[in-house]
Amino acid sequence: MRILLVEDEPSIADTLVYALKTERFEVEHSLTGGGALKLHADDPFDFVILDIGLPDMTGLEVCKQLRETSAVPILFLTARDGELDRVLGLEIGGDDYVTKPFSPREVVARVRAILRRSEGREERSGPSDEPTGDSDSPLAHDESAMRILCQGQALDLTAHEYKLLLVFLRRPNRVFTRDQLLDHAWEDPGAVTDRTIDAHIKTIRAKLRALCPGTEELIQTRRGLGYAYVP
Repeated sequence: MRILLVEDEPSIADTLVYALKTERFEVEHSLTGGGALKLHADDPFDFVILDIGLPDMTGLEVCKQLRETSAVPILFLTARDGELDRVLGLEIGGDDYVTKPFSPREVVARVRAILRRSEGREERSGPSDEPTGDSDSPLAHDESAMRILCQGQALDLTAHEYKLLLVFLRRPNRVFTRDQLLDHAWEDPGAVTDRTIDAHIKTIRAKLRALCPGTEELIQTRRGLGYAYVP
């Protein structure tokens, strides 16, 4: 597997390159977003580790440009206070994020987990206005309209409900803790309690039940752990 690391802090980059190569990944490092885009265009990588704070453009902009032509898995590196960046990163096509400071071992573990989930996913030939999602699932994401469809009908969701359901759709079968869901869907997770997640999940299920009876069961409660979307 060839990994493109986009990180402008040499000390962080050196540590990650060493950790990844120890795990037998091939790694190429770019200090800038523009350089990374050129490297990927010339010879596409299997995975991208992307810092959000870069000297020439944001990692979010790099992600947007990559997503115009590629479905390469992307792991964001974010600052401790970048909750909004985390949410935006996931919404525009990132697969996961790691918050600085982090353990190189954690990054390697996240890379392997994302690669396992991404097996069989093909590169996209370009942007599409068609709703995307598992063809066997009644739920689909209409990215251009920023709405989620249930059996072809648009769900009437609040902004936080939309963000929560999108997190589930992007990572089916993965169990999310309440804290993780707060990080993904709230700009300031510390301003609300984890019981806020329970309340929103309840309303999402009610809306699914009203529009497409039976689909509310797709969001499963894992007692003592959190929630998962199981299509």
